Amino acid sequence: MAGVYAVGAIDWDRRLFDELIPLPDGTTYNAYLIKGSTKTALIDTVDPTKENELIENLKSLDRGHLDYVILNHGEQDHSGTLPKILELYPNAQAVTNPKCKQILMDLLLIPEEKFIEVNDNETVSLGDKTLEFIIAPWVHWPETMLTYVREDKLLFPCDLFGSHLATSDLYAEDEEKVYGCAKRYYAEIMMPFRTSIKKHMEKLKSYEMKMIAPSHGPIYKRPEFILNAYKGWISDHVENEVIIPYVSMHGSVEKMVAHFVDSLMKRDITVRPFNLTKTDIGELAMAIVDAATIVIASPTVLVGPHPAVVYATYLTNRLRPKTRFASIIGSYGWGGKMVDAITGMLGNLKVELIPPVIAKGYPREQDFRALEKLADEILAKHKGINIIT
Repeated sequence: MAGVYAVGAIDWDRRLFDELIPLPDGTTYNAYLIKGSTKTALIDTVDPTKENELIENLKSLDRGHLDYVILNHGEQDHSGTLPKILELYPNAQAVTNPKCKQILMDLLLIPEEKFIEVNDNETVSLGDKTLEFIIAPWVHWPETMLTYVREDKLLFPCDLFGSHLATSDLYAEDEEKVYGCAKRYYAEIMMPFRTSIKKHMEKLKSYEMKMIAPSHGPIYKRPEFILNAYKGWISDHVENEVIIPYVSMHGSVEKMVAHFVDSLMKRDITVRPFNLTKTDIGELAMAIVDAATIVIASPTVLVGPHPAVVYATYLTNRLRPKTRFASIIGSYGWGGKMVDAITGMLGNLKVELIPPVIAKGYPREQDFRALEKLADEILAKHKGINIIT
């Protein structure tokens, strides 16, 4: 689009985000320079590790002039270079909403006089381009906003609709690849805020969009591609799938999981087991976006679940998927409270708990029969919510 330039940075080598989220495909920190007929604005900045790249890109375009820095979100991968930008462009002002202003003052120690506050649907004119600000709290922080260029019908949603994907393609040309990365991004970051995103997407229906330019990953020249993907992910619809995160220490749980997987497959239920000692936790997060049921499988360790199961259960609870049903399978040697511990960690999930199957030691014939019964119960539950075709 005329007068709009990508000035961010590609991080090819980053493999962990927030010391938590795996990045198998790297990421980008997108920033955009908008040159209007009278004013110039920078939309977001970049992670401090890529400060020099942003500065060089700006120098090649702005010839030493910048009026506004628009901060859609206070997290440092988008705001972290703000102090340096304000140092290089002392006449520029940071434009954001009141909540984000306070966060930036706390995180980056930016003085209050450097800010212009904006509220929902307020605008800033660049002459022939009008920036409208859409306040969108809890996507995925409480202060997030989106910026819409009215004349270009261009949306800058910051993290919303993003993907962690380092690519030389400015636009989302390989939609199959982008879809997977965007779903992973949604699963790991946006899924806990599904209810808020639903409300914001309803509001966005009133905006015509020719392009969506997020702050991670490629730009969408076909906005309907990512909008339709999000409509599915945030909907209440679940798939005829069972996800089984598991750990087996001495083979008992592994034997139970193998039998259970076969039982579900025979009932035409899609099943995805995840060995937590080998699994990329992001793959598990993606899997639970649409699945109707999760069955957690664990041995008993020091009277409780295996630590890897504890982490996976905690993560699932925090991500708040739309999963409808949950159960537990596992084994124990002499006793413990493994089942109580796992069920106690699922308080955020609006699930119906199906009675567990727990073997004493190595599973016997009665345990396998119990697994068959559990598979039957899951089949009936899935049919009851009309997801079996």
